[in-house]
Amino acid sequence: MKKIIPILALLSVFVFLNCSKSNSSEEEVTKIDKSTNLLGTGDSAGDILSNTKYDKLILEIGYVQGFKPTTTAIADLIEFLKERTFKENIEIQYQELDSPEKESLTISEIDKIVQENRTAYNSGSTLAIYIYFADAPSDGDEPEADLVTLGAAFRNTSMVIFESTVRELAGKSILISTGTVETATLNHEFGHLFGLVNIGSDMVNPHEGEMEITNDDGTTEIVPSQHCNQDNCLMRAELEFASAMGKMLTAKNGQVPDLDTECLLDLKANGGR
Repeated sequence: MKKIIPILALLSVFVFLNCSKSNSSEEEVTKIDKSTNLLGTGDSAGDILSNTKYDKLILEIGYVQGFKPTTTAIADLIEFLKERTFKENIEIQYQELDSPEKESLTISEIDKIVQENRTAYNSGSTLAIYIYFADAPSDGDEPEADLVTLGAAFRNTSMVIFESTVRELAGKSILISTGTVETATLNHEFGHLFGLVNIGSDMVNPHEGEMEITNDDGTTEIVPSQHCNQDNCLMRAELEFASAMGKMLTAKNGQVPDLDTECLLDLKANGGR
């Protein structure tokens, strides 16, 4: 199994606009504070779920030309967010981007793309999340092992959807649409931003799965997976990979999996619905 490791927060970056003086008057210096959007995955779970600090949500969707998500998936995502959080005021902003011209992308490369293009950041009572729809697959894919990644959450308010991989999976079966795979992937990655599983929203009852990893010295060990161990849950680790996603969606006749009881308890305990 693969494990998505949250990228460490970078130093806050401030963008200053030039100021000029005219007739002894000086324009106010404008700055953008990015620090609250450069934290670790799950660090803003409570803020996303509740309205205590932020009561408006902006979803800035950056997509490579030709890889814009379906309107169905975005509508489904908004419905999912309103079901699981207290955010009712949700705004969508689209941003068409040029292709990075890469055969594959690492999370570090994606994070750089996001930092170069993102315009929406937390401000006042508004919380902003950036979603990047890529035209290239994940650098960590292992097609020979049937491990092809559909999406990844990183930092506290960023995620990537490997849209080219999503479309490839949807094209393999008449029972699965691109919109359905997008919805399932978006919901799963938002689950991580919600702090699931055990990365920002504490578990009410133990339900975190385990996975085996190989160390640099060749030894193996069992570690927490940051995914749910309950059958058919949206937060099963397998749902980040195309083959398992395809099997589950086919078995459910194209229906997107939902969060199980244990995950729902965790969200409610951290300020969600």
